[in-house]
Amino acid sequence: MSITAEIICIGTELLLGEILNSNSQYLAQQLAKLGITHFYQTVVGDNPERIQKVLAIAASRSNLIITTGGLGPTPDDLTTATIADFFATPLIEHPQIWADIQQKYIGQTITANNRKQALLPQGAEILTNPVGTAPGMIWQPRPSLMILTFPGVPSELYAMWEQFAVPVLRSQGWVKETFYSKVLLYWGIPESTLAEQVNTFFTLTNPTVAPYANYGQARLRITARAATTEAAQALIAPVEAEIKQITGKYCYGADQDTLADVVGIFLKKYNQTLAVAESCTGGWLGETITSIPSSSTYFLGGVISYSNKVKTQILKVSASDLEQYGAVSAEVAKQMALGVKNLLQSDWAISITGIAGPDGGSVSKPVGCVYVGIADPQGQVEAIAYKFNPNRDRHWIRMVSVYSALDQLRQRFVMI
Repeated sequence: MSITAEIICIGTELLLGEILNSNSQYLAQQLAKLGITHFYQTVVGDNPERIQKVLAIAASRSNLIITTGGLGPTPDDLTTATIADFFATPLIEHPQIWADIQQKYIGQTITANNRKQALLPQGAEILTNPVGTAPGMIWQPRPSLMILTFPGVPSELYAMWEQFAVPVLRSQGWVKETFYSKVLLYWGIPESTLAEQVNTFFTLTNPTVAPYANYGQARLRITARAATTEAAQALIAPVEAEIKQITGKYCYGADQDTLADVVGIFLKKYNQTLAVAESCTGGWLGETITSIPSSSTYFLGGVISYSNKVKTQILKVSASDLEQYGAVSAEVAKQMALGVKNLLQSDWAISITGIAGPDGGSVSKPVGCVYVGIADPQGQVEAIAYKFNPNRDRHWIRMVSVYSALDQLRQRFVMI
């Protein structure tokens, strides 16, 4: 039997945009890993009639339906009862669920609404919730259809999926193959240029290669289908190696790697330290670096030199150069980098100065004009000029400034 899954996320708060629907993304990723095809996702409010309409459509075209939300103790948590009613099946109380709920509510008030969480359609199996009080269910209302229900709380969904749902899908033969993806990460190269360099790979069928981009970062996703994860990885390996050889220095990592991760690895490898001086990014570069555990082993600190006074008095930037070239200039970026390097006695230093907008630009220095300074252990300093898209918002310009600065340092380590 060919397995086709469908995701139904239930909750009026999702329709109103009050919370981000991260559950659908998570489940889509997990289904892909299991090699289960999935074509549709639906969001529906806490309304029995509309939930049943969505169920009718899903049951007509898919044989694995996964729902999230609507399993809690409040009156608008209607998922279980609505599914049972749709299939004209009575609800049965499970004593073990009720006992688990009572145990988890020791010292708290338990209401009749809590008890309804112990009700499942006749014939359904319990999908244990090791984190919260709302269990899900695993139910086959007919031989060719399986329904899995999960709470809407992401941490509860993740635990239930990994510990209980996946083993059931495997043991009952619903998982036939495994899809495994590896995402190569790029900075400093446009998606269109990257795609042109590797366009011959886009015709592959197993593995497949696809480009996409987000916030200035280009990515290549390599996906293989095989009986096991190990076999899929073996299919990906030669394609990955060939792509990396073609794309060269722009590939900084894969999957969950970040530029801050990679820079930190290099600094630890060479037992070197880093300091930063920031103007337009206002501490974002330092925050990004320190988001990495153990960054204290190589990151000494930084100076947020937002005003010219701080630039001259703390970083020893020349007042005459500030007057002649302006705060946003190669000359000032270099002096900022050298200034914080000398101040904190670091091996490396990065500086950022620019115009993040939406105001402050000019014809010669428009919004998006940014300079990054890099000072190396020998005291040599270089400034790199960027002209980011002035139509982007302030947040975007500051963010790509931080990542571009980190990438400049990464590239210098690559050349060592």
